[in-house]
Amino acid sequence: MLSSTSRSIIEATLPVVGEHIQAIAARFYERLFTAHPELLDGTFNRGNQADGAQQQALAAAVAAYAGALVSGGDAPQKLLSRVAHKHASLGVRPDQYPVVHDHLMLAVADVLGAAVTEDVAAAWSTVYWSMATALINQERGLYSARGVRPETVWREWAVERRIQETPDVVTFVFTRIDDRLVKTSLPGQFVTVLMPVPDGVRQPRQFSLTRADDGMHRQISVKRVRGNGTPPGEVSNLMCQELQIGDVVSMSVPYGDVVLDDSGQPIVFISAGIGITPMAGMLSHLAAAGSSLPIMLLHADEHEGTFALRRQVVSDVLALPNAAIHLWYEKGATSYEPVDGAHAGLMNLDDVTLPADAGYYLCGPIPFMEKIRSSLLERGVATADIQYEVFGPDLWQADLD
Repeated sequence: MLSSTSRSIIEATLPVVGEHIQAIAARFYERLFTAHPELLDGTFNRGNQADGAQQQALAAAVAAYAGALVSGGDAPQKLLSRVAHKHASLGVRPDQYPVVHDHLMLAVADVLGAAVTEDVAAAWSTVYWSMATALINQERGLYSARGVRPETVWREWAVERRIQETPDVVTFVFTRIDDRLVKTSLPGQFVTVLMPVPDGVRQPRQFSLTRADDGMHRQISVKRVRGNGTPPGEVSNLMCQELQIGDVVSMSVPYGDVVLDDSGQPIVFISAGIGITPMAGMLSHLAAAGSSLPIMLLHADEHEGTFALRRQVVSDVLALPNAAIHLWYEKGATSYEPVDGAHAGLMNLDDVTLPADAGYYLCGPIPFMEKIRSSLLERGVATADIQYEVFGPDLWQADLD
């Protein structure tokens, strides 16, 4: 909690900090990596640094947290949970938070100059440590629940199979190569893979688990990011082109707070493109459990040939007694799979009858999720009944709490 003095200072300075928050974030990362280049080896995704996504996410998180504190409301728990799970999957340690604090405060001073008095700096330091302490506590619980420490979240897995799903998506099936117990992932969770890149550092990337665990294997699906005007995906291209059967990678234990609730209400999965990956994982868990819940999968793609994990997903839907699948293809409604509906064009929820009192899970490009979420809210779906997964830094979260 903030003291009344600190709250007054934060409230007075929040507009100017908010106006310059992206510049502050950019300066922070510049300072941090200059002083600690080792953090680019295994902790920070430099692709997100290059396109500015990480800076925007940090800016949004700090602004949202500070805004909640000065308004007297609760801390944004969704945001904290999302960040804590990402951090735990990277093995973030408590002793790294003071390093971040020092460089963040220096960045604030660099950007705002003389406006940052001792009192202003102390008040914003209090905001940082309030957020950091909450994250450290959550991360401690996440490590404990998995029976690991930050340095032991990693273990080695070997590629057993690789499946070319589409021209741009490869599914990798990994098998464990040690005798450590594999704790089952929760449906919807992700793992972080550490890939050594040509300049010698290890770059982390997070991927949804796309099939239910069997105690020996883990499955992920990787979309190759070609670029098209932006830098191509460093790790996705390396994995899709170079990672072969028998190769060994370091992979984290599973984390993620978008987890399937199969306690009784109908379930609707809504995805687009590679957003099918967490849905495939949750469907696989339901099929393995022989669930009798009412389940509906709504998926949008360019055409059938770009629909990754199509056969797995359709097979799991067919195996579930009360499941249905509807597809939308931008380039025509043709489907050679046994589905309940194939529609041309972009997804339109008016094309289907949604079940009452369902829980919804969304994944896909942010504009797609914004449109679908708005449509669900207009239909009277409660905000609490809509969960979503964002790949990469969460630039949407601050608008949803």
